[in-house]
Amino acid sequence: MSLSSTTSQASTPSAAGQSVKQDALISFCQRNGMRTPAWQVVSDRRGGRTAWSCTVQVAGQHIPARYWYDGQYVNNAREDAAERALQTLGQIPAPPGPQPTHYHQQQRAVYGAGAGAVGT
Repeated sequence: MSLSSTTSQASTPSAAGQSVKQDALISFCQRNGMRTPAWQVVSDRRGGRTAWSCTVQVAGQHIPARYWYDGQYVNNAREDAAERALQTLGQIPAPPGPQPTHYHQQQRAVYGAGAGAVGT
């Protein structure tokens, strides 16, 4: 993995102008007297293509984006990292984790035992 040379202190909107989570994170930091978040875009050569992701440094933590993106969607990686940072800071809810295995097994048992099941 290699680091690209784009580390920034403020959001850089994409061509579509979407920097909602980045702006929210910057505003949160300003309201709370924290340093402005710093994004670091990273790249990884994968076969004939390059994948891009991002980390954001905020509140003394380096928080990575969840996913890797095609080059034209680097701003999505920045938004992803900002969203994770807002979740970590308790500003937006984190998505629920995976369901326990026994929950999935119970669902299959219910679906398989329906009254109209073939072969009954």
